[in-house]
Amino acid sequence: MSDYSIDAQVSESSVGMVETKFARFESLPLDSGLMLSPVTLAYETYGELNAERTNAVLVLHALSGDAHAAGYLPGEVRPGWWDILIGPGRAFDTDKYFVVCSNVIGGCKGSSGPSSINLDTNTPYGLHFPVVTVPDMVRAQKMLVDHLGIARLLAVCGGSMGGMQSLEWVVSYPEMVTSCIPIAATHRHSPMQIAFNEVGRQAIMKDPRWREGDYYDVEPPDSGLAVARMIGHVTYLSDESMHTKFGRRLQDRIAYGYDFFTRDFEVESYLQHQGEVFTKRFDANTYLYITKALDYFDLANGHGSLVEAFAEVQPDTRFLVIAFSSDWLYPAYQSKEIVRALRSNMLDCTFVEIHSSFGHDSFLIEVGQQTHLIKNFLEVTARVGGVKIG
Repeated sequence: MSDYSIDAQVSESSVGMVETKFARFESLPLDSGLMLSPVTLAYETYGELNAERTNAVLVLHALSGDAHAAGYLPGEVRPGWWDILIGPGRAFDTDKYFVVCSNVIGGCKGSSGPSSINLDTNTPYGLHFPVVTVPDMVRAQKMLVDHLGIARLLAVCGGSMGGMQSLEWVVSYPEMVTSCIPIAATHRHSPMQIAFNEVGRQAIMKDPRWREGDYYDVEPPDSGLAVARMIGHVTYLSDESMHTKFGRRLQDRIAYGYDFFTRDFEVESYLQHQGEVFTKRFDANTYLYITKALDYFDLANGHGSLVEAFAEVQPDTRFLVIAFSSDWLYPAYQSKEIVRALRSNMLDCTFVEIHSSFGHDSFLIEVGQQTHLIKNFLEVTARVGGVKIG
């Protein structure tokens, strides 16, 4: 997920000041066969849960996201990463819905992850933190939803990795999901997607400061993490958006520097800035863990095929699948594969490919069409399900 976002207007449509909360659990069984204990999940909520506890929407974040999806935390001037879609009157209308977002297991923004303290050693886990998968992340979120007293979610939704988690939700806990909105997502990584992640991981692990993941009391591997972010960031954009944003314009100069140390082009300066900013808010080990979880993800795993994976989904579950025309990281054909599998199970599925020049980052930027689609989809879902909203 990109660092480049649009600051939302501070207005009546903002949820305003918010608070990050923490839920703690005794243990979490993992796909690896290991047990993570204890477990902490950072989360935020927006809006009010209705008396029947039926208006909850679970929003799931992308690779570099966190629990802070909307509003403003104390001391911060930029809103949450999906503030453009969450708030009064917005796509996820907090006058109608109770929106929940948590930082994933393996993360570094409050949930248990490699930078968390291992109570057995009183030091950060580092690589002693167990490998986690997308189903592990969803299993932890299910514990949070239970903790909040919610028996059935009106919707699960997310972009990129968040969309993958939303699909895992309907497969793992079909009885708990009324509708699902995967955006710019896939049911499994292609070799190209795995390759980009591996190059990013190698950039981190080749940094001498990585120290086999044991760097928390010394200088962290910022150089490797910055390069990994630069690589990933290129995949979030599109050829058209880069032409529009940068072209071949030079950065603060009128002629080439003719060396390897000068930032000649604007796009070079932009990517290096993105890498540097990222190191100030993200943990290198977490980057390794989450990208590996993405590469391991295969919704058909254990089911035989993607069609069979959806076989146990409740017949009244509704789907809105959104893709973007210029997204070459998770191209539209991967969303169409999901749609075909859903329709093979006679499930109610709407597919929309939005024309956008912003590439994979479109799910963070495109407001108008996403708002229209999501708002209408949720209102119909609530009406069909007899859920009181507003």
